[in-house]
Amino acid sequence: MTPEACPSQPATAALSPASQAARMWRLTFWVAGLFCLVVGTAMIAGHLGTRAEDPLKSPLLKEDKDKLRLSPADEPLKQRIRALDLQLRQKYFTQLARTRSGVYLLLGGAAVLVLAAGRAAKCERRPPAPVAKVDDPERARRAAARSRWSVAAAGAAVGALLLVVSFGKTPPLPKGPAGVDKVLGAGEAEAAPAAASPEELRHNWPRFRGPEGGGVSAFTNEPVVWDPKTGKGIAWKVPSPANGFGSPIIWGDRVFMSGGDATKREVVCLSVQSGQTLWRQAVTVQGSPQSVEVPDSTGYAAATMATDGQRVYVIFANGDCAALTLDGKPVWGKSFGALKNPYGFATSLATWQGRLIVLLDQGEPDDGLSKLYALDGRTGRVVWERPRKVGASWASPIVIEAAGKAQVITLAVPWVISYAAKDGTELWRVQGLNGEITPSPVFAGGLVFAPSPSEKLYAIRPDGAGDVTKTHVVWTTEDNVPDVTSPVSNGELLFTLTTGGTLSCLEAKDGKKQWEHDYDMECHASPSLAGDRLYLVGLKGTAVVVEVARQFKELSRAEMGDAFHASPAFAQDRIVLRGVTNVWCVGGAAVAGGAGK
Repeated sequence: MTPEACPSQPATAALSPASQAARMWRLTFWVAGLFCLVVGTAMIAGHLGTRAEDPLKSPLLKEDKDKLRLSPADEPLKQRIRALDLQLRQKYFTQLARTRSGVYLLLGGAAVLVLAAGRAAKCERRPPAPVAKVDDPERARRAAARSRWSVAAAGAAVGALLLVVSFGKTPPLPKGPAGVDKVLGAGEAEAAPAAASPEELRHNWPRFRGPEGGGVSAFTNEPVVWDPKTGKGIAWKVPSPANGFGSPIIWGDRVFMSGGDATKREVVCLSVQSGQTLWRQAVTVQGSPQSVEVPDSTGYAAATMATDGQRVYVIFANGDCAALTLDGKPVWGKSFGALKNPYGFATSLATWQGRLIVLLDQGEPDDGLSKLYALDGRTGRVVWERPRKVGASWASPIVIEAAGKAQVITLAVPWVISYAAKDGTELWRVQGLNGEITPSPVFAGGLVFAPSPSEKLYAIRPDGAGDVTKTHVVWTTEDNVPDVTSPVSNGELLFTLTTGGTLSCLEAKDGKKQWEHDYDMECHASPSLAGDRLYLVGLKGTAVVVEVARQFKELSRAEMGDAFHASPAFAQDRIVLRGVTNVWCVGGAAVAGGAGK
């Protein structure tokens, strides 16, 4: 055959349109296979890197945490741990997000791979043709071009889609502590309210001395007369379920109290209606100090618990602080380290808008140990903290609404200091406190009443700024100032009770004494108000009800046959008293067998 008999033609022209399409799909198949291989290799490498950067297995982080257990007050070390933990978690979860994106890319590549293989196989199948047919070169060229454009367009579309999916996925750990909390589960809790409403708080007994820490009940139908000897007016009496001096708190139909010793700390929940133990939960906190000196006079559970209606909070003398659900399930635990206090730790907790207020006054003023904290009630994370250049105290903080601000009022020698509840900024301070600060402040009638034990009682207007010692002290008195118990006021009259049992009635607006009465009994429990009645409970069990008036009048008296350090807690038509031997509930309808008969 001569050359003229076989004219030269382009290679593509010699192929049929079906062959051209099969060739393009085979090329797509190999490209998709290579893409899947690269993505898979990258995912395996990323997985190995993720395991290496697991924040829970970091040797450096573990080493720092071990150091912190030995030096729990080392703030620079705490900051380094927080920063390293956040850095590791960001890397860890960023890699997890990339892995998820890789899965999408791998699935997309695999889909293209399967599609290309199927299309190539279909194009290569040749149906029987009885008659040979000479293909049109121009037609073949157009078919090949369409195939190339189709493959390119499909590849571009798939690539763009997968690229959007890949870069559109953000890591589940945003920057900052809030992101860490969300990853650790706080985000799930955000669906529920952070705390109960102010109205709900007022109609319960959520902390030491009630809703605002002032010892005033919103209920007016509390019992006036009861007799433990006959059982009259006693709803129930049960043996004290735990060892502790903290006062009971009440939420709804439940009474909560803490107790413990060197080997076990716990929270106990009783029924308001029957006194039955609903649950008890041991509190175990990671990093808790192994050995702590705690005086027997206060013990491990002298501080009163608090609740925001969503959780209950507890703190013990060894510095362990924890949150539990209302059903007793642990939520979080936090160790503040051993607390340095010569008479033991007894400062009670407070809450504000889903935050837990923790006052830790300890050591000497120059030790730098005293601090005021606000913790996120859902996670235990520190929202803010403020150092306090004061020594040990035993007074509990209160949170008030005054001068358009939510204020945390604290007492410690020599200052009454107010902080903004929102961010801990100091608002004002008054100088003048001395001695061992045990009584807590109260707020009523627009004034803060702050006792300097056995020395002077201050009435302060809480709308100042800075040092307001010379400008905002409305009045003072040095007569019968309590040294252990806290005052109580309905806004018009102010009542104080000394440890020796001297009860005084003063005008709240100017401090003028209306009357005083000596009960000649030792008192550790603070007086409380419900309606027009004042309730006192002596250490050796004498309970007295006095009329709230400008003239003294005793309404009733009962001998409980128990010893009382804790202050009463009030519910609808009932009063719960925590004695050393028993827990009592007076008022309401007596429960069969509840009075110990």
